[in-house]
Amino acid sequence: MRLFPGFLLSLVLSVFALVAQAASEPPLNIVVLLADDWRHDTLGIAGHPVLKTPHLDQLAREGVRFTENCVTTSICWVSRASLFTGQWLSRNGCAPAGPFTTPWDETYPGLLRARGYFTGHVGKWHNGTFPAERFDYGAGRITPMRHWLKQPDGTGIHVTKKNEDDAMEFLRTRPREMPFVLTLAFVATHAEDQHPKQFLPQPESMALYQDVTVPVPKTATEEHFRRLPPFIATEKNEGRNRWRWRFDTPARYQEYMKNYYRMATELDAVCGRVLAELKAQGVLDRTLVIFTGDNGYFHAEHGLADKWYPYQESIRVPLIVRDPRLPLAQRGTTHDAFTLNVDLAPTILAATGTTAPARMQGRDLSPLYLAPTPPKWRDEFFYEHATVRSIDFIPSSEALVRKDVKYIYWPDFQHEELFDLRADPLEENNLAAAPERATQLAALRARFAELKAAAK
Repeated sequence: MRLFPGFLLSLVLSVFALVAQAASEPPLNIVVLLADDWRHDTLGIAGHPVLKTPHLDQLAREGVRFTENCVTTSICWVSRASLFTGQWLSRNGCAPAGPFTTPWDETYPGLLRARGYFTGHVGKWHNGTFPAERFDYGAGRITPMRHWLKQPDGTGIHVTKKNEDDAMEFLRTRPREMPFVLTLAFVATHAEDQHPKQFLPQPESMALYQDVTVPVPKTATEEHFRRLPPFIATEKNEGRNRWRWRFDTPARYQEYMKNYYRMATELDAVCGRVLAELKAQGVLDRTLVIFTGDNGYFHAEHGLADKWYPYQESIRVPLIVRDPRLPLAQRGTTHDAFTLNVDLAPTILAATGTTAPARMQGRDLSPLYLAPTPPKWRDEFFYEHATVRSIDFIPSSEALVRKDVKYIYWPDFQHEELFDLRADPLEENNLAAAPERATQLAALRARFAELKAAAK
């Protein structure tokens, strides 16, 4: 097609106008809402039969919900390090409940502060001593995970309410002329492990879920526990130990799961108040809001509690992204791409026009919902978890995870598992020893070794 000079001039001026408009718009603010011990299906909008999460449901209706989001390591401190650095454990070098080795100026809070963002961290830290000097506003707690805290005046306050108060103080006292990034890292729904009741919601929440019966998972049986590898199916294992704290009788299961859900609904209410404050300040539609979890959680599946292991309940976590750039027609949609916690740092940086460090291993996921033609995306990933304390307590585990199949390797015991996730989504039958799977197993071993090497 022939372009006439007048048309060319008009086209060039239009392009310059669009570029000028984009440059004149204020940069996006960032709010990350990070729940603790909250797996992928713990949402009303995900079809949960008991739990009510109206504010997060509304967030999903205004954004995109990723239904196959996973973590690369299912434990609190490593997952948080991966969130900040966009790196696997193998690269960020996170120590047990300690710091990661990635330089701070290669994390998303560090990079955004250098670009003029007002930075805040509220709630759980769990990566060594809280680095208050690296934030403009910091209200971080490490351990132990107390649900009721003593304030300077001697009164008590629930940790979720404290997280809310700190987040509101950040939002209401921030400099209005600066873009901001806030990571609100809730302590909920993490158990208070040293308390005999484990989950301690606020008194006003106790009326919730009184008249319901929480369904017991199909795999929450002694038989399913005995199907686990022998070094997991032992009373020395911490997953089994915590199962006894919470789920070893039908009455305890109902009591503790209801209190867990009450704490989840409390967290949902705080998310609603944060979103309302952003709207009242007129900045909600200039703010990228992300809700996710640090790891999944066993609700007695396989006769276990907590997380750590590469089974589905442990590695899958929610992800809701409310992006102001999202077209109206795509709001309220779901996406089944294999997204990971390491993708969030590069996504945040890309949304703010910040170049991600070369050593970040995750990917900006926004093209999945913004690009006219979605990019080619991963269809597998490498999972890793180091030994904690001893191989009797929490042994190390690694896996190659795909949507249709999962290969698990337990390095401390040189033990393999193979699950056909299409036919066996609850991971009840280990096929590693099946002769008809030998060729597939060999191919998975080879690909597993490649992905493991690439994670370093």
